Formats: sequence, structure tokens, C-alpha cells
Amino acid sequence: MRLQHVRLLLQKRDHLLPGRGRVHAVVTCVREPRRTVSTGPKKESNVKSASSILGKRWKDTAETVIIGGGCVGVSLAYHLAKAGMKDVVLLEKSELTAGSTWHAAGLTTYFHPGINLKKIHYYSIKLYEVLEEETGQAVGFHQPGSIRIASTPTRVDELRYQMTRGRWHPNPQYLIGPEKVKELFPLLNIDKVLAGLHNPGDGHIDPYSLTMALASGARKYGAQLYFPAQVTNLTPRPDGTWNVGTPHGTIHAKRIVNATGFWAREVGKLLGLDHPLIPVHHQYVVTGTVPEVKALKTELPVIRDLEGSYYLRQERDGLLFGPYESQEKMKLQDSWVTHGVPPGFGKELFESDLDRIMQHVEAAMDMVPVLRNADIINIVSGPITYSPDLLPMVGPHQGVQNYWVAIGFGYGIIHAGGIGKFLSDWIIGKEPPFDLIELDPNRYGKWTTTKYTALKARESYGFNNIVGYPKEERFAGRPTERVSGVYEELKTKCSMGFHAGWEQPHWFYKPGDDTEYKPSFRRTNWFEPVRREYNQVMEKVGVIDLSPFGKFTVKGKDAIKFLDHLLANTIPKEGFTNISHMLTPRGRVYAELTVSHLSPGEFLLITGSGSELHDLRWIEEFAIQGNYNVEIANVTDEVGVLGVAGPLSRKVLQKLTSEDLSESAFKFLHGRRMNIAGIPVTAIRISYTGELGWELFHKRQDTSVLYNKIMQAGDEEGIDNFGTYAMNALRLEKAFRGWGAEMNCDTNPLEAGLHYFIKLNKQADFIGKQALQQIKEKGLQRKLVYLTLETDNVDPEGNESIWHDGKVVGNTTSGTFSYSTNKSLAFAYVPIQLSEPGRKLEVELLGKHYPATVIQEPLVLTEPTRNRMQKKGDGAKL
Repeated sequence: MRLQHVRLLLQKRDHLLPGRGRVHAVVTCVREPRRTVSTGPKKESNVKSASSILGKRWKDTAETVIIGGGCVGVSLAYHLAKAGMKDVVLLEKSELTAGSTWHAAGLTTYFHPGINLKKIHYYSIKLYEVLEEETGQAVGFHQPGSIRIASTPTRVDELRYQMTRGRWHPNPQYLIGPEKVKELFPLLNIDKVLAGLHNPGDGHIDPYSLTMALASGARKYGAQLYFPAQVTNLTPRPDGTWNVGTPHGTIHAKRIVNATGFWAREVGKLLGLDHPLIPVHHQYVVTGTVPEVKALKTELPVIRDLEGSYYLRQERDGLLFGPYESQEKMKLQDSWVTHGVPPGFGKELFESDLDRIMQHVEAAMDMVPVLRNADIINIVSGPITYSPDLLPMVGPHQGVQNYWVAIGFGYGIIHAGGIGKFLSDWIIGKEPPFDLIELDPNRYGKWTTTKYTALKARESYGFNNIVGYPKEERFAGRPTERVSGVYEELKTKCSMGFHAGWEQPHWFYKPGDDTEYKPSFRRTNWFEPVRREYNQVMEKVGVIDLSPFGKFTVKGKDAIKFLDHLLANTIPKEGFTNISHMLTPRGRVYAELTVSHLSPGEFLLITGSGSELHDLRWIEEFAIQGNYNVEIANVTDEVGVLGVAGPLSRKVLQKLTSEDLSESAFKFLHGRRMNIAGIPVTAIRISYTGELGWELFHKRQDTSVLYNKIMQAGDEEGIDNFGTYAMNALRLEKAFRGWGAEMNCDTNPLEAGLHYFIKLNKQADFIGKQALQQIKEKGLQRKLVYLTLETDNVDPEGNESIWHDGKVVGNTTSGTFSYSTNKSLAFAYVPIQLSEPGRKLEVELLGKHYPATVIQEPLVLTEPTRNRMQKKGDGAKL
């Protein structure tokens, strides 16, 4: 059946197929699927045969037990065994590749908008290039390249945006014009093509062959792969290890890894966990021989039509076409969430539904006209597991010892190689080899309900090819239960952002403002309102809702000893606060915390919203390892936070308390329990704006009353709200580093300029101390620098390429517009020889190189520094 006839057939299907609701029976039965599908239980003789084989070589102990025999699980087994781990066992309930692996389209690409996910893709492709030679198993790897098609000016901007974020990576990537696109894909109608993003090393691989090659390699290096071997129970032991139950016996495992694809929820439930995952129906169409394709001398590159929202590649002498339907048309297999995956489901498929994809079929026929006369020989519709934000969940899980996950892969084939290596390095090396917090399974919490998961998965699937703007917001499933006490009062006055389930104001409206959400690669409708909020804090007093902060209490007999080992800074004295960092054994920055010593042996630890459970897991893990006598509690949901900042903040708050808030009585980085407007708060004199200010921690149910009392008290001073966009501009002008930007698991604190907070001379042997001493002795290779830029209508966001003498030499980490100087401002990492103030560099933004200058930081002195300088009679630099 030809694609151009499908619409007519759909219109007449009730006549053609009486009693049938689909065209499925007509088009998908022309040819059997590429590989035989298992549709029923194994024959008894096969089960007995498998059991006898398992009985001969069954291991009752293992260093690591991997559950799931898809490409990701098998890749992890291969990498762990190759790295030297002796006792690696993989358990698969049916057969290798069952699940989402066997029916995948097998696309491989160097491209990813995520900075470090590019590393995952890069490693996967490089591994697949040599895997056949290493294992002797064919993998069916084709590398004709790929082209992402831009057919609107906004899409061209998007490609330029991605180019500057990719130049400082080794991934081969080029921005090409329509003529080059036509040369590479001669069957394309380029009437609407404005540009293309070309990755020459991209292509596709046979998922079955890839998995079998990885399995061969895993066995070669000593891993044991058992199947069929269903996991029936998981029992934690007092020492944190596991008993893994199967029909063949129990394995005592040091750690377990859930890599079970669409079975991940079922395995999680064995532990009492509810992983936020849901299967999506993904369809692709395979055509028969297309004469124009067969006549080509070289294989066509894979194309991704971003506006049409589909991928298309050559399959033998035909074409394979896979669309991503809109969130209104796509289909979830939500019955699997409520009732569980059918026990026998392994290598089955769903019934196809061409209705849902006709819009994309027509777009593809317009872009690749030879499709109109192509014969459909197969339609594949299978389950792909999605997390709420489309990204997988990879790493150790908070709250459960020695339980790791590698689940939720929407693109498991391209991720398999790199994720196997990443997790193997982490498990063996005791820390992540590089930062991938966007994949942290602990980014979700109790607020991630089944309803939320379904709504977000639907949105994420439909948005597969949506324009990837900076500062992107997605609105499905919001708000969650995580709303602060002032949400209802503020929601109509501001543009809310989503932070780990919380709603937090980004910027506020005033009469006459354009209040629509208008993301852009250039300055947009919030540019001037943010200036207004910036001035509010610099000149008067502003209030910001900081409730999304992650908040932990640590107390007990060993609290000081424990924190002294955990943190690189000294432990603050009672009544004091400081900024401290948790480092990895290699001396990388795992987290940044605000640490307040509230009472003897009782501490309040504050972290960013996106790091809450990421940091808590690390804290808990080292408390258990060291057998410290401490109590650790996550009080994030119980405690609200309001920030009050600006030169008039003291005057406003003093009206609401009998406590002396004067400079001499309540100094910078001091904290105390007190009452504000009769409400108990823990007040800390600190502000991420760098201006005079306090953070007020209180019971979440008191937030609304406290907020309104503060606003009433500040009426005479012209008090007003400000949001996170203004706070970002204020913190960058003060040269405050941000975790996840200037520092993370890719950076050490010395190159990040955090020397002041790192006490190498303190007596405690804190985590990472020895590594930092070695780094200091060897000397730094790069350094974080502070840049001003001469731009026009675009500002740096972070991760843009830095140029010098025609070469890419580094990257920005974050950036903004400086409202005090009317220039753009950015942090960036560059080689140490290019880091001196006055050095001229260039920053690439949307394909244009803008002049940049390394300057002495900060651009604007903090309020405490200005006060010190005024006391010395030196004046203040503004």
C-alpha cells in the first residue's frame, strides 16, 4: 500500500474492514516484523533446558546484579566486567533485547542539546565503531551522517545556538546551507529548507546485533548473563547489601541496578518505590524498495525535520519514517501504570494507528516526494518508557542503600554505550566521572504523582522537536502540591518558573507590561521588567520567595565531627553561617551549601532546589559509611523561606521585631531564632543578591501572613517583589558563583575561584582534601574568568564557545545583562595563560563573534565589602 493512498483508505476503512477499527490488519501484515516476535509463554522444554544450564553455573554472590537484558543493562555488564569487576551478574526475565530494545529504530547521533549528554553520545558512537572488531559480532552500524532541517528563521537561530554550545566539544557538527543539504540528500524538496545541522558521524545501528555484541563482550570479560531469570523479590540486608530472589535461587549482591525498561516500575515496587515512568506508543513506518533510493550510490543521511516532527532514514533500498505526534494525539499505555505490565509481554507490539500520524506523513511526503509512491511493508508500534521530562534516570537512588537505576530511556540505543561506561566508572570510582545531574533519579520526589507523570510524558513526547529556547518553561501538570504559602497571591502577578516541583516567580508584571510567555534567543518581553526589579533591590527593598531551597537539619553527638569530614570549609561557630562545599574524592565540587550553626550540635543546611535529594543522598551515604551518630532530616516541604534584600531592608524588618537588627548587633553571616511580626523565624543575614538582606526561614503555613506583614511594613519604603531573573543579574554582577554553572562535578574549587571557602590547612581530613593538595601542587590548567561583552540584542546564557586567535579556547558558564553598566556579563573557563585581566577574547552568540574582555571581579562590590571600605575611608566602588 502506498503512503499517498493511506488517507483515502482511512476514510473508507469502515467499508473495507467491517467490524475492525483500524487499518492495522491491511498494512502491517504485508510482511513479518524484522525479527520473530515472541507472543506467548516459553515451551516447558525450553524452560527446563534453561534451568539446567543456569543450575550448572549459578552464582549465589555477586558484586553487582543488573536486572534487565536490554541494550542499557547489557552495556553496563560489559563495562563493569571490562573494567575488572569480577562478580557481575545480569538477570533477564525472558531473553536479551526483549522490551523496547528489539523494536527500536536504532538511530545514533552525536547531537544533544545537553552539554554533558553530548559526551554520552560521543562515547557510544566511538564504542560502536570498534565493537564488532573487539567482539567478533556484527553490529550493523551505518554512519551516513544526519541533518537536522531548519525551515523557519527561528529554527535557524536554534541551530546557531546549538552550534556555539557544541564547538567546544569533540563532536563533529556543522551548520550548512540548502545547497549542501540538497547535495547530501538529493531526494529532498528544499523549497522550505533554510539551513541544516550536519553531524557526519551519525547514523543507525541494528539494536539486536548491538546488544548481542555487548553481551558477547560482557561474557568475554567474565560477566554472567542469566535468562530466563525473573527477579521475584528484593530483600535488603542489615549491612546495606541485597538478597535477589529468582526462581533459580537467591543471589547475595553488594548492589543492584534496575535497568528493566518498561518493567522498571514493577521492580521499583519490590522496594516500595514508585518510579515516575510511563510507556508511550511510538510508531515508525518501513517502506519497500524505492527506485530512487535504490539508484543512489551512497546511503542517505538521516534527516530530522524539526517542523514536521519526524525522523527519516534509509532502510535497505527503502525508507524508515518515525513521527512524534502532538500531545493531543499521542498515546500512553497508562493501563500499565495502574494495572502493571502484562506478565507475558516481551517482544510484542501494539496495534498501529495511522490516524495519529497522518499530519506527519503528509509533511514527510512534502519534504521527501518519493515517499508518495512508496509501498508500506511494515508499521511498528511499540512501547518506549518516558520520564516526565523525557530524560532517563541514571545513578544511585536516595533513601535506599546500594540501589542504582538506569531507566526511562526514550533513546536507549544511543545512550546505551555511554551510560554503561558512565555508571561503571561511577560504581568503581565511587563518584560520577562527570556531571549529569539532569539525569539524577533524585530530581523527582513525592510530589511526582502518577497523574503528573502522565501529563508530563504526554507533553514531553509531543515536544520532542519543539524549539529549544533558553529559559524554557513547560506547563503541563503544574502546579504540583509543592506551592509556597504565597503562590495564590503571586500567581497572577508574575511569570512562574518550575523548580523541582515548586512554583517560583521569575519576573513580575506591572500595568502596561506584555505578560505573555515569550521565550526567545534574543532579549524578550521580560528584559525591562527585570531591570525594574534590579533597581528595586539596588535602591530600595525587595521580597523574593525562596521556599524551593532544599533544607536539611543535621544534629547529634557526632554532628560537628561528621560535617568537618564532609565539608571543605571550617565549621561555623554557634550563631554563625558560612558557605561550604562538599567535594568528591577527586576534588570536584559535588555541592554548595549554606551552613548555619543554630545551637550546640544543631545545623541547618541549605542547597538549591534542583540539588535537594542529590545532596541529601550524598550526605546520608557518608553518614552511614562513617557510622556517625547523627540525625539527618529533610525539612524542605515543612519550611518556607522569604528573602528580603536592599538598602532599606533593615529599616522595614526592624518595624516588625524587638530584636536589634543594627550592623553591630546583627552582622553579616550571623543567624538567630527570633520573631518577625510575631511569627517564629530563623533569620540569617545573607542574600544571593549581594545587597543588605536576610533570609527568613519559617513554618510553611506561616508564609502568607509573614509576607503580607512585611509588605505592609515596607509600604512607606516602596517595597516590591522581585524574581529569580533579577536575582541572577544581581549575583552575577557581584561575581557570585552558581552551583551547576561555575562549579559542579566537572570542576575543582581552585579553578572555580573558591579558594576562600576551601580550608586545606584545617585539621580534619575532609573528602577531596588530598586530591586538592595534588591539584594545587601540579598547578591549574584553566581558570574561571569574568567577562564583559559588547553585544546588541542578545546576551550570554552559559555554555557558549569562547574564541581566541581563530580557535575555540573555552566556554561560558553563565551570563546575563548587567543593568549597572549596560553591557553583557559572563563567567567563562579559559586556559590559564588567557586568564589575566585585560585579555581580549570573543564570545560566539547566534553565529556572531562578540568582543569580550577579561576584567577584575566583581563588577559591583557587595554591600558588606562596601561597608568595610567606607569604614576605612576608601569610598565604595559602584
